[in-house]
Amino acid sequence: MKTLAAFTSLTFAALLALPAQAQAVVIISAKNPISKLTPDQVSQIFLGQAKTFYSGGQAEPLDLAEGAAARNDFYQKVTGKNAAQLKGYWAKLTFSGKAQPPQVLADSHAAVKKVAENPKYIAYVDKAAVDASVKVVLVP
Repeated sequence: MKTLAAFTSLTFAALLALPAQAQAVVIISAKNPISKLTPDQVSQIFLGQAKTFYSGGQAEPLDLAEGAAARNDFYQKVTGKNAAQLKGYWAKLTFSGKAQPPQVLADSHAAVKKVAENPKYIAYVDKAAVDASVKVVLVP
């Protein structure tokens, strides 16, 4: 019985020590009239294949730094690309002069602040960073 209790305690402690998995959500400014986007629409914007929102108006994506949990979650779920694939994708487009990768921001809080400032911006952030200045348009 002592062994089972010790094992249970160690397992629980190990689970608490694991880093929290960030859930990415896609946001736009609360000033933007759009209320919902599809994964395909978001993927096209973030992969440089679309420069406008479906309803019109410029769409400028904002990225989080490489290694951010929300970044990995977002790109895997929405575009189907992992970090290495994404790096190769942008290297090819940049080298050919066809497109530039999105502007990179330090963290989810910086992305929320920038998106809130201008309806043209779209970003993915950790769900915990969302506030009333932005609205969630996709939960991948």
